[in-house]
Amino acid sequence: MCSHGILGYDVRMKKPLMYYLLGGLALVIVALSIFWYLNIRAISVTIVQPENDVAIRVFGLGTVEAQTLSKIGFETAGTLVELNADYGDTVKAGTVLARLHGREQEARVLQAKAALNQAKAGVEQAGAAVEKSEAVLKQTNDTNIRRQQLMQRGVVSQETAGDTQATADIAKADLNQALSAVSVARSNLDQAAALLAIEEARLAKYALAAAFDGIVMARHKELGSALNANEPVFTIVDPASIWALAYIDEARAGSVEVGQPAIVTRRSAPDKKMNAKVVRIDIESDRVNEERRVYVRCGGCPLTFHLGEQAEVLITVATLPQARMVRTRSLTSVKGNEAIAWTVEEGRLRQRTISLGQRTLDGRIEILGGLPEGAEVVDGPTAGLKIGRKATIDLAEDMGP
Repeated sequence: MCSHGILGYDVRMKKPLMYYLLGGLALVIVALSIFWYLNIRAISVTIVQPENDVAIRVFGLGTVEAQTLSKIGFETAGTLVELNADYGDTVKAGTVLARLHGREQEARVLQAKAALNQAKAGVEQAGAAVEKSEAVLKQTNDTNIRRQQLMQRGVVSQETAGDTQATADIAKADLNQALSAVSVARSNLDQAAALLAIEEARLAKYALAAAFDGIVMARHKELGSALNANEPVFTIVDPASIWALAYIDEARAGSVEVGQPAIVTRRSAPDKKMNAKVVRIDIESDRVNEERRVYVRCGGCPLTFHLGEQAEVLITVATLPQARMVRTRSLTSVKGNEAIAWTVEEGRLRQRTISLGQRTLDGRIEILGGLPEGAEVVDGPTAGLKIGRKATIDLAEDMGP
């Protein structure tokens, strides 16, 4: 009984030990499998592929504005007695939009016209006086010549000839005086015409006309309003001058130039992309937000507009004929125009410092150089990569931007 008891005890002792050994072996196998999967197995990666016609754009958020927008009013004070336009009306340049009460000024114009007519009559009267003086002078000269001849023959006395000569001299002086009167009359005429022009110009200020073709955005006053000089009555905008004002970060604005193509998207119509081009770049930047003000205008855009509406602007600053673009998140240690990228070289993973170029809005950067011959840049995934590990290239997988 003792031997059986001892044998039974040994068997019972060996079974747990066997289980432990088997369990430990299984753990080792699992650990080796995990190690192989994570460190030895060839990992599948995607690489950067060459692309054609890569557009490099900068983004700006702004508003719809108008280059030509005017608040117009009368140059003189008065009471508003006529309104010919209202909100939304399309007006032509020179169209009279409103008038002030101007009877007093109209009377001044009539008075100036009467003075002008009087000055014209004065010129005519002075001209007639000249004609009369010329006739008298001619007659007295003829008489004087005959009497001077008669005096020389002794027919008339010297005294009579002297009187005739004096009469001729007086007639000549009268003619000169008449000619001077004509000059005075003409000066009076010019003065009367100038005064009439002044009064008519003052009267013209009682009518408010559109300075350009446009649309009435607002009417600020109503009939009977007493206005001060230059007080706004209408706000007019030129629809042909509508443009988008975009605020571009100074870090990206250096490559923006006048004439570059752009795409404008209004908040009210996100599905409508409007082609435009850069027409002006402000010399002064926004000092607080460190942004540059850039204006873009589109040709053939819809006439319906709302000033102040939010607009997104994409400006194409360059187009790369062919380039290799890597996602920013696939790089490490990005500093200026350099970064560290994962590469596949002869089937194994390496890391290289590469030089960078243009950047796209979807988070990709142009690869300019720094790669040995035959090296391919890994575009993803980059998690868990180790130098020297085997890698296979998956051309079919699309990692997205």
